[in-house]
Amino acid sequence: MATTALRGEVYVWTGTDRSGHAGGGEIHAVSQTMAKAQLRQQGIVPKRVKRKPKPLFGASGKPVQPADIAIFTRQLATMLKAGVPLVQSFEIVEDGTDKPRMKSLISGIRVDVASGSGLAPSLAKHPRYFDDLFCSLIASGEDSGTLEVMLDRVATYKEKTEALKKKIKKAMTYPTAVICVAAVVTGILLIKVVPVFAKTFQNFGSELPAFTQLVMSISEFTQSWWWVILGVMIALFFTFRELKIRSVAFAEGLDRLALRAPVVGGIVHDAVIARFSRTLSTTFAAGVPLVDALNSTAGAAGNSVYRKAIIRIRDDVTSGSSLYNAIKSTGVFPHMLLQMVSIGEESGALDEMLDKVATHYEEAVDNAVDSLSSLLEPIIMSVLGILVGGLMIAMYLPIFMLGSVI
Repeated sequence: MATTALRGEVYVWTGTDRSGHAGGGEIHAVSQTMAKAQLRQQGIVPKRVKRKPKPLFGASGKPVQPADIAIFTRQLATMLKAGVPLVQSFEIVEDGTDKPRMKSLISGIRVDVASGSGLAPSLAKHPRYFDDLFCSLIASGEDSGTLEVMLDRVATYKEKTEALKKKIKKAMTYPTAVICVAAVVTGILLIKVVPVFAKTFQNFGSELPAFTQLVMSISEFTQSWWWVILGVMIALFFTFRELKIRSVAFAEGLDRLALRAPVVGGIVHDAVIARFSRTLSTTFAAGVPLVDALNSTAGAAGNSVYRKAIIRIRDDVTSGSSLYNAIKSTGVFPHMLLQMVSIGEESGALDEMLDKVATHYEEAVDNAVDSLSSLLEPIIMSVLGILVGGLMIAMYLPIFMLGSVI
């Protein structure tokens, strides 16, 4: 089914073609009148045209993820570099998207752009997916007439940022999954398996080993109060989440704790430095004034300790200090970053030096995550083996003791 360049809504139609055959389908148009006009242009006599109803419980399909935005930005940059007009580029990217919500998002932006709005204002209407940094960079590209270059830089920035997030999640996913499995297995053993052994031990007529008695006591408590334990765990989870969202002091405390944590603290530190360097490099290369670039970088820091430090750097730069001296005065940034900033300021290639720093720390995070994963695997498996094996030993210990007596 052919479509026009301006597609806003999806309409369901029924009608007859030139041969008089009845048919139906869907068509994209900005209004019902335009949908009928498009059908007539295709030789179809519409009998019924109505807007396609939305699902009862909101938009269907998976939610739009930051990785989807990164892919969308890269595809759009590629289209514009190839000389494809902006609206047509949106159509091509939209047609190649499988996610209904992502397709709807692209369609809405495309309609705004086709109606005469700039790309940056159109993106700004969707702050959930396009933050201030993203929109300001696109606005700089539009103002300077280098939109395709700026989109390429933004796409690279988003790809690097998402790759860094993925590495951090990779380090946390495996141990979290194993801990959850261990908790479920332990609960099943305490509630279902241990009571079976307890009934058998009632006929022994002798005192059970202390270890076995301890496990049986824990099992009895779990059977009687499992709903309380589960409720407390759920309450703690939601309390933690709400405190993190609503309490600034609590969130800042967590950020400080994350930086001081053994092993993990080093990864968090390197990730923040990489994010700081990458964001500042991208904004500075885009021609954004340094003070504004530092504002955007503070918002993307991801850690309150460094966010405060970046705000302090911004204030010092505003007062006339050099970027090197402003960063050095905070005392929280590594020596390598300071030296590269100093070289960049002297040579006039600050964005290139910061890009090198970002690449270095991104590789450091990658290596640290791989090392952490290799280190955690045997530790977690040992803990899981001791936990489950200890329960089994506690249950079979009286049987072994009985066998030695006989």
